[in-house]
Amino acid sequence: MVPVKSFMVPAEKFVKVDRDVNVRTAAEAMRENGVGSVFVTREGSIIGILTDTDLVRRLVAVGSDPNQTTVEQIMSAPILMIEENKTLLDANDLMAREHIRHLGISKDGKLVGMISVRDLVVFLTNLPRK
Repeated sequence: MVPVKSFMVPAEKFVKVDRDVNVRTAAEAMRENGVGSVFVTREGSIIGILTDTDLVRRLVAVGSDPNQTTVEQIMSAPILMIEENKTLLDANDLMAREHIRHLGISKDGKLVGMISVRDLVVFLTNLPRK
């Protein structure tokens, strides 16, 4: 089976926002970059992830103001991770078990990439058909 590192988005390509940025600005960055999540930083280090699901459940559903709410207030943290040599099936199982759509990829405990449900769908769509 294919290792997750083969399909991950490398950390160098992450879209990042500072923890003090308001949610509207983060949502605009997500739209402009065509992504469903942004990584949240503090002094350059990643401390969490803000996903489209976080926006819906923790902002919109409770009626918060996106201009007055910081990403740190609604982000998901810590980021759940899986080692880079684990398989896409392992990643799928972990994501299903934990009910998440974005999974950090680690190497020696350090975040080196990310995989999303969308990445898994692309992989499965391209499998040879019998």
